[in-house]
Amino acid sequence: MADTLRRLTNTSSFNVLQDKLETWHSDYHVLSCEQNLNRCCELVELTAKIQGQLFSILNLTAAEGGQYGGVDTLKSRLLPWLGSCFSMARPSLSDDTSFQLLQDSREKDRQLKELSLSHDSTMQKIEDQLCSTRIQLDSARAELVEAHNELDDTKNQSATTLLATEDEIIQLRADLRVARDELEIYKRKLSTIDDYERQIRLLRDEVSYLTTEKTMQEKLVHSRSPSPLPRLSRTSSPIRSESPTRAQLTHSSRHARLVSRFSDLYAVERLEAQATLRRYVDDIEMVYKIIFIAAVEAFRVARLAYRQFKLRIRKSLASTHFGPESLEDAAVDYIVRNLDLYDVQASVNDVIDSMNVNPRISFPPETDFVLISPLIREICRMAFAMQTLDPPLDLAFATEGELYNELRYRRSYDSEFSAPLVLYHVWPALMEGNITLVKGEAVTRRGAMWTRSRSRSRSASPLRSRSLSPSRSLAFNSRRSVSPERLSASYL
Repeated sequence: MADTLRRLTNTSSFNVLQDKLETWHSDYHVLSCEQNLNRCCELVELTAKIQGQLFSILNLTAAEGGQYGGVDTLKSRLLPWLGSCFSMARPSLSDDTSFQLLQDSREKDRQLKELSLSHDSTMQKIEDQLCSTRIQLDSARAELVEAHNELDDTKNQSATTLLATEDEIIQLRADLRVARDELEIYKRKLSTIDDYERQIRLLRDEVSYLTTEKTMQEKLVHSRSPSPLPRLSRTSSPIRSESPTRAQLTHSSRHARLVSRFSDLYAVERLEAQATLRRYVDDIEMVYKIIFIAAVEAFRVARLAYRQFKLRIRKSLASTHFGPESLEDAAVDYIVRNLDLYDVQASVNDVIDSMNVNPRISFPPETDFVLISPLIREICRMAFAMQTLDPPLDLAFATEGELYNELRYRRSYDSEFSAPLVLYHVWPALMEGNITLVKGEAVTRRGAMWTRSRSRSRSASPLRSRSLSPSRSLAFNSRRSVSPERLSASYL
């Protein structure tokens, strides 16, 4: 049926019929009688063809509907229309034939009624089954709703129990955090007490040294006489052979002063440098790294400068040195007396040059590490003076991702106190051999090794120098102190 209907639609027979009607209507008065009749017969033939195709579609449609499909439509529309069409024509059948047709029609009506009744009874049975199925479905839905309600009640009870457990866990964590804070406070107090005791011990040692020095000076005064013997004793220098050098006498006081200076640098100059860097660097972690690396590099450069300075002093004193003390002690004693000859500006420039090529830190290209040169200068002076002690003071070796050592560092306020690894260092620890004199500060976080693997690279090329411009370098060079290379025998 679909193919026949599609062919009828594609041929556009009704459009052709309409076009022919319009053409005939426009030419009706022009054409002759015979031409008009031919046009009418042509339209009748076309209409018959279309009706034949429509009847074919009607037959196919009725066949697709099955045995009872379309019966009401055929009875209500097609049969009355056919009856009216045939009643208009003359009767060509006999009475017997008409009676036979009526009987056949009555028999078909009876069969149709029986089929309709059987169809109605079948539909009633199907509806009864559908009703029973719906009742079963409603009962199943009611059971499902009841099961959902039970599940919701169980979930609510479980959520209430879990909420109570979470509240207990939160309270326990808060108590643990408070306990850890108190422990940290007690540790800091204990560390402060240890520092005070160490300073008291150093001051006592210094007092004892000063007392010894005073006693020796009084002995020297009492031993003097008006005879010319002191001139001979001065030539042989027996008193000098028994007296310690200035470096040995002032070791305790210099030690205490340098340790105190290291703590002051952490409390004052470091914070000033941090506030200066925060104007140009937004990342506080990078600010901490810059200051820490500056301190480490300053100690390294100061150690190297001290060794070179000491070699030059020994070379200069080798030809004129005489006395019971060794050349090494004489060189150290001379350095202690003339610390102002240390070319600290050259060390500051070396530290800045080293920081410019350090791949671990970055800095805005429009600024310069000269911003923190006051801090670097003070650290270099202090580190240079620390090398004159016996044993010399130095910084603890530190690397990112190392295991946190409570004997050397304190955790910062934003650290994770349960983390075992150091994410980065804020301030180094001061060491005397294997003994920690002043604790440093470090930041501990969980996953420090993974965080280090995603560290940012520097924006500027390592080959680019951020040191001073030529004009500023000349100005700084003009204000430099006397370089150790320019020392001569007159300075010594």
